[in-house]
Amino acid sequence: MIQDTHISLAHGNGGRLMRELIEDLFAKYLQHPQLDIQTDAAVLSWNADNIVMTTDGFTVQPLEFPNSNIGALAVHGTCNDLAVSGATPRYLTLNVFIEEGFEIAQLDRIIQSLAQAAQEVNVAVVAGDTKVVQRGQGGGLYLATTGVGVKETSQALGLQQIQQGDVILVSGAVGNHGIAVMLAREQFGLRGDLASDAANVLPLTQGLLNLSGLRFMRDPTRGGLATVAHEMAQATGHCIRLQQPQIPIEDPVQAVCDMLGYDPLYLACEGRVVAVVAADQAQQALQIWRDLGQQDAQIIGRVEAGKPRVILETELGGERLLDELEDDPLPRIC
Repeated sequence: MIQDTHISLAHGNGGRLMRELIEDLFAKYLQHPQLDIQTDAAVLSWNADNIVMTTDGFTVQPLEFPNSNIGALAVHGTCNDLAVSGATPRYLTLNVFIEEGFEIAQLDRIIQSLAQAAQEVNVAVVAGDTKVVQRGQGGGLYLATTGVGVKETSQALGLQQIQQGDVILVSGAVGNHGIAVMLAREQFGLRGDLASDAANVLPLTQGLLNLSGLRFMRDPTRGGLATVAHEMAQATGHCIRLQQPQIPIEDPVQAVCDMLGYDPLYLACEGRVVAVVAADQAQQALQIWRDLGQQDAQIIGRVEAGKPRVILETELGGERLLDELEDDPLPRIC
């Protein structure tokens, strides 16, 4: 069993302490028949032609925040990227970069949370690597993941599938994750218990896969909803028109944004889906999400002819252009 209370450089040198760390902490929570900590690669096998792979890194600060932490966030963030591509997540790899002096009790909590999230998504962590950096040369803990999934449908999804007249939906309130993490930092003298929206979106994406009019799905992480809208405008050459009164934003999120000058449309979400569907199936898609418990899901806009830009119809009946994101309003948010 691990006797130390904090990470030392020796925990990353390949010797006894590193072996104990892997065996007594990581392997304890990430148990799976295909996780072999004594080999350098995992041998995976299944019969599928459409294999989908993604990779991601996580540097969020603080490491623990209301409703989640960097461990669960790593699982959800990686698996959600697979889910919005129409795939079912199957396997993950996990790379862990730990700063010397990091408390092992906190690492235990984070990996336990990571394992619980993986179990809920039904994805297996089958390979990994651990590195320790000197004190002062890291942010406590960084995680890097690779996700592999299987796409069982032949339906083509992507920005290139979007057509003029299509309708845009979002599965829930936006900006919660960004503001929850910011409040957890206790910056600007603000505190709060607003929970991050970090969650598994696989049920939401699978719920729409039977719709023949489904064109595109994306999880609006860094850059938020506005950045996804700009990606659609640039890829299609069409105008993306969003309706501000229809975009779900919780009151605490809007209040913090009003005080500090943030725009919730640019803030990260970690448990939401933006979907584009044919207009005649928009109400059906909305009802599917609400039947899955997403009562805040809304139809928020449409794709129309015009210059490739993003227009926001305001609550007062006016219009304003949403610019592309330049600066990072909240660094280290995911």
